[in-house]
Amino acid sequence: MAVPSVNITIEKGTNFSKDFIIKDTNGSVVDLTGYTFVARIRKYPEDTLSVQTFTVGITSAVEGLVNISMTTSITAELKNGRNYYDVVSTSTTSITKREVEGMAIVSPTVSV
Repeated sequence: MAVPSVNITIEKGTNFSKDFIIKDTNGSVVDLTGYTFVARIRKYPEDTLSVQTFTVGITSAVEGLVNISMTTSITAELKNGRNYYDVVSTSTTSITKREVEGMAIVSPTVSV
């Protein structure tokens, strides 16, 4: 099964938050008890200079709910336009898997 692609929009200089439900290849919700996550955004997938990290939290382990977020100070540092992000999990058995990927459109904010 392909990694779900979910495009997001981040308004520069504002708080950002997005929830995801993690499912297995059969479409069943995954119990995330004991899992860890990392999520990053880059201007280009191979870019090593403009990398920012999302804060990732498990909202409800048994319901497979994960939240990624960024504060205003971090979104203010993002490059305008198209960026790329993904969310990667590590299970209790040390299996690492990309759970979600997509484009992140960073929109400039005039009033901030």
